Amino acid sequence: MNLAVVGMIAGMALGFAGYFGGFGAFVLVAALGAIGFVAGRFLEGDLDPGEFFRARGDRRR
Repeated sequence: MNLAVVGMIAGMALGFAGYFGGFGAFVLVAALGAIGFVAGRFLEGDLDPGEFFRARGDRRR
């Protein structure tokens, strides 16, 4: 699926959550979407867990 279509679907989901559920539902849907995005990137192998826990000055590449 094209990334533009995925972005459009995510935007529509956030819009519906904001309209029908208010700001709290909007924030909840956005946070769960971000968590799902990061989890998906981990499962695909695009992210290394060490990238989040490594110190800034540590350059082991």
